[in-house]
This record gives sequence, structure tokens and C-alpha cells, in this order.
Amino acid sequence: MPLDYETLRVIWWILLGVLLIGFAVMDGFDLGVAMWLPALGKSDNERRIIINTVGPTWEGNQVWFILGGGAIFAAWPQLYALSFSGFYLAMLVVLLSLILRPVGFKYRSKLKDSSWRTFWDYALFIGGFVPALIFGVAVGNVLQGVPFHIDDNLRVFYTGTFFGLLNPFALLCGLLSVVMLAMHGASFLNVKTEAPVQQRAKCASRVCALLVMVLFAAGGMWLYYSIDGYSLTSVMAHDGPSNPLHKTVEQAGMAWFSNYQSYPVTMFVPAIGFLGALIVLFFARFAKLSFVGSALSVAGIIGTVGISMFPFILPSSTFPQESLMVWDSSSSQLTLFIMLIATVFLLPIVLGYTAWVYRVLRGKVTESAVLSNDQSY
Repeated sequence: MPLDYETLRVIWWILLGVLLIGFAVMDGFDLGVAMWLPALGKSDNERRIIINTVGPTWEGNQVWFILGGGAIFAAWPQLYALSFSGFYLAMLVVLLSLILRPVGFKYRSKLKDSSWRTFWDYALFIGGFVPALIFGVAVGNVLQGVPFHIDDNLRVFYTGTFFGLLNPFALLCGLLSVVMLAMHGASFLNVKTEAPVQQRAKCASRVCALLVMVLFAAGGMWLYYSIDGYSLTSVMAHDGPSNPLHKTVEQAGMAWFSNYQSYPVTMFVPAIGFLGALIVLFFARFAKLSFVGSALSVAGIIGTVGISMFPFILPSSTFPQESLMVWDSSSSQLTLFIMLIATVFLLPIVLGYTAWVYRVLRGKVTESAVLSNDQSY
């Protein structure tokens, strides 16, 4: 086989990160725009403008969500089994919230009654706010470790509860996720709308950028001083079989920062998170540059989590030695190789048609365009 098992595992760890960042960047501004709908739209026409900035493209952006879930299922089956079953109630809440989006988009303008439209405006707000919050809460719990164990038959047992996920550090991560995607959504509205909505979006993006930096720094300090990370303490074959039971792991303070000490060049990843937010804060008057900065901030913050945890994927808080790692929880070498070949052909197609769609739909959404188009939301 052209690529060895260790290389394939690292490639698919990187690809998983790329897909998750792709989802956060591409669908993140959809969630952010929905969160801003009641606040930035002061009239029905302004709210219709906001909705129509994402109305034609939000379904296509969901592709990244599907790709991320598919990659977890195919490349990291034990991670899929544990996260989608252990976090079942949280996933159900996310799913129900996401269902509000297509219903809200399609039904809001069916009636001209103001109370009807206001109801769907807040339904769309919930459809943006709740998934952003829960995704952040999930990341906060992963950084602390998730209560699960694996028996001798490699069956995974999750022993936590839904409300146990809502701990203080996880809620801080959830708040960071909400503010981060709100910044991204406001930056997108800055690109796609005209005054007065654009001016409000510009101001909102600056406020969120400042909060993103504060919360990102606060989360890092909390993680550094108060939360134990996980460290591999045994020799482990990087091309060995996928069995999480053949290693020893210990919890240790500042363990999540060891990669930055061993490889200082990785510090550029969290630096991008701060730099992107700074671009939004100081250059919001340049709408496209501000949006690029927002996307960089999102990518940097998510990338920071991946760099900090590598090679861990999902640590166990109850039995650390049974944590899932890049080296012991992947699919077979043949499966990873076949999927990589498919990805090499299919991912450029996804990127190509996405770029083409946004080129066709470039330009601002104006009030006259919305009112003159019977097909607009």
C-alpha cells in the first residue's frame, strides 16, 4: 500500500479537523445570522433582507456538517459510536433546533401577520443559538474528559448524564462558541447588506470580536491552571491495531500545552484565533477583509483544540487508559486508504461548486431586490 498506517491516521486526523473547520466557517455564519435576526432587523423588511442573505445557500453549507459526521463514522468508528450514543440527548436537541431553520425559512413569509412572523424569527434565533451553544459545550467536555469505559469486547459504555455536560468550563466554551459564530454571522451581514443593517452588523461584529478574544483567553487560562489534561505514559505503536485497551495514560496539569512546548511553531494556530478577531475589531469598515478575519479566527480557535489534544481524540475521565487516540481508534488501513482516494476526487468537487455558487450569488441583498422577487423569503 502506498501509504503506511501511521501516515493515513494522521491524514485523517487532519481531514477531520478540516471538515469541522469547514462546517464552522461555512455553516457557522448561517447560525450567526439567525442569532442576529431579532436584534439587527428593526422592521419586517430588514429581517427579510437578513434572512435572504443566507436563504439561497444555507442548505449547501449543511454539506460540511454531513461530511464531518460521515468522516467520523467511516474513519473513527469508536468515536462515532461513543459520541452519537453517549451524547444522544444533546444531539437530539441540536437536531430539533436545526429542524427549526428550514421550517422557519419556508413558513415565515406565508402569512403577513406580525405575530406569526415574529414567532418564526425567534424560532430561527433558537435554531442558530442552541446548536452553537451545544457544540461549544461538547468541546468543553471533551477537553475535560468524558465519562466512559470500554470492556474486553471493545464495547463502549457512556456513564455520564445530559446535565452533567453543563458544567462551568463547558458552559464557558459554549458561550465562546456562541459569540464566535455571532461574530462570523455579523461579519457576513457586513458583506451582504447595506445601511442601516450593515452599520448595526459592523458594530455587532466588533463587540463580538472583543468578547471572542476575552473568552478565548479566559478559557485558555482556565485550562492551563485548573484543568488536568491527558498524557500517554507508555510506548505505543503508531501503526498498531485499533484497540484502546493497550496503553497507559495519566492525567496531569498543563498536559494539553505540551505540544506547544515540544513544537513551538504550533503557537501560530491560537495566534490566528486572536489575529482574526483583531482584524474584525479594527478593520470592520473593510467588510470582506473583516469576514476573512472572522473565518481565520474560527479556524484558529477550533484548530487550537485539535493541536492541544493531539494525539488524543476523546479522553476518558473515568478510565484514562481507555481514552481514544489517533493511534488506536481508527478504521483499518485499507478503509482509510480507499476513503482517502474518494476524498481526493470528491472534495475538490465540493469546493468547486461551493465557490461557483457564491460567485453567482455575489453582491449585496437589497430591500428592492427582496420586495420585487416573489421567490424571496
